[in-house]
Amino acid sequence: MTTTTDERALAELQREHGPALLHFLLGLTYGDRQRAEDLLQETLVRAWQHPEAFDSPHESMRPWLFTVARRLAIDARRSRQARPTEVSDLVLESAPGREDTEATVAALDVREAVRTLSPEHRAVLVQIYFRGLSVGETAQVLGIPAGTVKSRSYYALRLLSRNLPGYSSRSSSLSRPSRDAVSATST
Repeated sequence: MTTTTDERALAELQREHGPALLHFLLGLTYGDRQRAEDLLQETLVRAWQHPEAFDSPHESMRPWLFTVARRLAIDARRSRQARPTEVSDLVLESAPGREDTEATVAALDVREAVRTLSPEHRAVLVQIYFRGLSVGETAQVLGIPAGTVKSRSYYALRLLSRNLPGYSSRSSSLSRPSRDAVSATST
């Protein structure tokens, strides 16, 4: 039969040493009050389970309680480090959404397709679409006629539509007025 500590003795122990023990545990848990309170409760459970600790030759139970509490805190920390970190809802809400992922994948696809272009075609697209220059400004920067800039951008975009899987249907579905509007904004 297991003997336990008298409830009155345990209540007196908690009144006398509880606040100091909680303060000590707050330091060990880096201010995490919930963990400190859990460890305090577990320490008092150990005191309840071990009535022989009350029969020690020391005047106070405080050294025994602090030793038990420190060991419990160390065990709890080791246990948390052995398990993967728990993910809260806040972390999940800040994770990139599906739209962000799709945009990233599309950007990688475009980047890879642009690498397949010739240096001349790539240079024109970089100036017009990535740096935002007009056809005239691109012609001046690259030292080629404006008509060549238009021609290279037209053929580069056609090559891109072939090299981008799943994207070609979008570019071919553009109506003639839409294509004219796109080319007019690049001039």
